[in-house]
Amino acid sequence: MRCTYTYPTGHQIMKVFWTKGPIKGVEPPDLSNDTEYSQRLQYLGDKQQNCTVRLSHVTLKDSHMYYFRFITDNAMKWTGAAGVTLTVTDLQVESPERVTEGDSVNLRCKSSCALTDRATFIWYRNSQPLTERRDRNNELLLQSVRREDSGRYSCAVDGHTHISPAVQLNVMYPPVKPVISISPSGVIVEGDSVTLNCISDSNPPAEISWIKGGTIVGSGRIFSISKISSDDSGEYKCKSINEHGEKYSDTVTLNVMSVRCFSSVTVGVVGVVGVLLGGASGAFVMYICLTKRMNRRSAMKEISDPNEDTYTALELKSTTSDLPLIADLLKTLDPQSFSKHENPSINRKILL
Repeated sequence: MRCTYTYPTGHQIMKVFWTKGPIKGVEPPDLSNDTEYSQRLQYLGDKQQNCTVRLSHVTLKDSHMYYFRFITDNAMKWTGAAGVTLTVTDLQVESPERVTEGDSVNLRCKSSCALTDRATFIWYRNSQPLTERRDRNNELLLQSVRREDSGRYSCAVDGHTHISPAVQLNVMYPPVKPVISISPSGVIVEGDSVTLNCISDSNPPAEISWIKGGTIVGSGRIFSISKISSDDSGEYKCKSINEHGEKYSDTVTLNVMSVRCFSSVTVGVVGVVGVLLGGASGAFVMYICLTKRMNRRSAMKEISDPNEDTYTALELKSTTSDLPLIADLLKTLDPQSFSKHENPSINRKILL
């Protein structure tokens, strides 16, 4: 801020300084002693007639009325009556609040300062410079905007350190095709708890609905079934919808294995095979063998022993049809364990 001053002859200038205010009843402070200014304020004048001052790294808070003040040898204090008004403006990014994917968008770097025609503008997205965009005009054109263009945009004038406050560009888009995940995966047995999760990206967030066959059975991103039954078997899909469009997932199928009791003979056969397999595999076979897929083809025949009043035996009748079914089931459940214990010579008659 360029400044000149004069004072009455016969006096000697003892002190010169810049201040702001004034505030009635308060001695004007020397800004060179103010922590907010001491590192940025440089007096370039003298004690004769030049009172020019430089203020660097100005911010919006520096907008004030500033005064030059001097004190003479007879303790007379003088202040420039007019003062100097400093107005600090800021760069501002003008942007539409919401745009839809595919639109053309203009961002404008605005300033009330009179910039030269040679001014070059630098643009930033999420604090990272868009190095491919150094424009002589103050506009950033985004043709056919994409969802990846969402972010916080700011601008600066090349050669100046100040960067404008960032403005959020929010790009709206329809849902992408949802994907369904099932937990737990694998065999589902009656009584289990099953969770279906519909994963879909969209802006704004989409509403999710669940469809079994042609009927809506639930809503929300997560669809849970506690104590699942065979009635819950079927084909499921989810729909993701917002104001810009809708998408359906591929269909997933839930096969719920129901439980029922077989004859004592079948349980006995599977129990023996379970012991042969051993460990967790055998225990799992003992449980899952009671499914609908097994046909009850065994018959029981009571055999009395005259030497034992309470002796009872059961004879497996149609073993040639039951054992292959059991073997196939075991191979399906745990082929490795079965291959280790497979024994074609397993007795076809088992006495309990």
